[in-house]
Amino acid sequence: MPKTRTARFLVLLPALFVLATAVAGAADRTFNVRDYGATGVKKDNAQPALQKAVDACAAAGGGTVLVPAGEYSSGTIRLRSHVRISIESGATLYSIKDKSAFEKENPSLFYAQDVTNITLDGRGTVNGQAGYVHRLKGDHQDDFIYPNQVEMEKRGLPLMRSFPKEDQYGHLILFVRCKDVRVAGLNFLDSPSWTVRMYGCERVVIDGVYIHSSLKDGVWADGIDPDGCKDVRIANSTIETGDDALVFYSMNWFGPALPCENITVTNCRLSSASSAIKFCDGNMNAVRNVTISNCVITNSNRGLAFMNFDGGVVENVTISDLVIDCVRFEWFWWGDGEPFHFNIKKRSEVHKAAKKEDDHPAGIIRNVLLRNIIARGYGPSVCNGHPDSWLDGITLDNVKLFVAHDPAAPYDKTVNALTFKQARNLKLRNVEIFWDKPAFAGWESALLLEDIQGLTLDGVEARPARPESPRVLPAVILRQTDNALIRNCRALPGTGVFLGIEGDKTRDIIVTGNDFRAARAGLSVDVRVPAGAIREMENIHGQADGPRAIKK
Repeated sequence: MPKTRTARFLVLLPALFVLATAVAGAADRTFNVRDYGATGVKKDNAQPALQKAVDACAAAGGGTVLVPAGEYSSGTIRLRSHVRISIESGATLYSIKDKSAFEKENPSLFYAQDVTNITLDGRGTVNGQAGYVHRLKGDHQDDFIYPNQVEMEKRGLPLMRSFPKEDQYGHLILFVRCKDVRVAGLNFLDSPSWTVRMYGCERVVIDGVYIHSSLKDGVWADGIDPDGCKDVRIANSTIETGDDALVFYSMNWFGPALPCENITVTNCRLSSASSAIKFCDGNMNAVRNVTISNCVITNSNRGLAFMNFDGGVVENVTISDLVIDCVRFEWFWWGDGEPFHFNIKKRSEVHKAAKKEDDHPAGIIRNVLLRNIIARGYGPSVCNGHPDSWLDGITLDNVKLFVAHDPAAPYDKTVNALTFKQARNLKLRNVEIFWDKPAFAGWESALLLEDIQGLTLDGVEARPARPESPRVLPAVILRQTDNALIRNCRALPGTGVFLGIEGDKTRDIIVTGNDFRAARAGLSVDVRVPAGAIREMENIHGQADGPRAIKK
């Protein structure tokens, strides 16, 4: 007689119970570091206990290493596959001030290499105990900030700067070639070096973390530095760092230079004494397919930095819905209080010790969209390509840029609010530029566009900085520009000349449908501009000096 469904279920019930118990047991495997000898007293070295707990968790097939409330000091902790370290609220893990407690080749508090499925989370704190001293620059040479050094020397000001103390070591996190990585909820304070450093990692999630190092002193204490990583998500985090907050690398320090790609950043607040977001000068391969949205940048020496000195490619980047508020920090930080910065160089062109024969070809920056941004800065936004590799496909869409001056600052290098040089297929749509008070004597034009091939200015609103200046400065300067469309632009009150067109290589310029009523003259054309290079159609002019003035 066949068994009923109920009878069959009763036969299977014991097996199902065993399976469910096994699954629950695996999920509940918790290894409390107190059970392995950790005391929760800061002066005691908890490193052996922490490592034993991690190793036991890994040997059991994975689970959670629990760090309960208390204070723990440790050197390098090696993570294993399928291990989650949970640092509870009320727990602080300190980076110990003992060099022998750190791996020599990979000094870091948390280290993982070639492992899978690792997690650091909780509501606790990881403290690197970084310390700094201020002293004269001495023989320390930083070629990247040499122009700032020159400005200080011109004024006879002392070249005091911050340096790390000698009793601190490494990163808080260093992960190499790991997969399925999650870091969530924790506070990371005062890292002696880059806080979170990852090379060649895949499927990385960083969510809801707070990273802080001294904005005054924290040199080399970056926030998050993915290097050659792919499928990275960074969200809902606050990063306030003395050095760069968020940096994308593609370098060969841990192996071949890998592309850093497929990255999303959203809902973050960033501050930095250097660059809040940097596509790093250290790029030998590529940084590509990046979207950054819904972020607020405050109290930063530079907002968005695209720097390429090692021959790599930066491409397919969309940055949208940002507020950027920059200030000028001390002279030894990279940047000058500017919201936007693009720069392509060969390494030997910026670093005196680099040999020209070791240079890579000039790198590439292309297909970058900056949209829906309100930015304020105390320095000039300078965006330069390279004679061998022009910027290509850069678009600014719906951008408001405010330029300010700090009379108490030791120097101000601002001349023009926004400059693009050596660029192809450049589009500025609905861009507004404003000058804050007090005015600076060195300010001139809102836009300088030089050596441009393929330009669209659509809906640009601007005026020159100082209407009272005896020099008639254009709001927008086009110099050596080929194939440009200027339409729907508007001169703001106080404009002498809106558009200054210069250069013997300038040609194929169409100026149509613009509102020049607030300007004394809509255009100023240099005598070197070839005849027939400019076509004007349906522009609205005021009645002061007529539509066009000719420079002599």
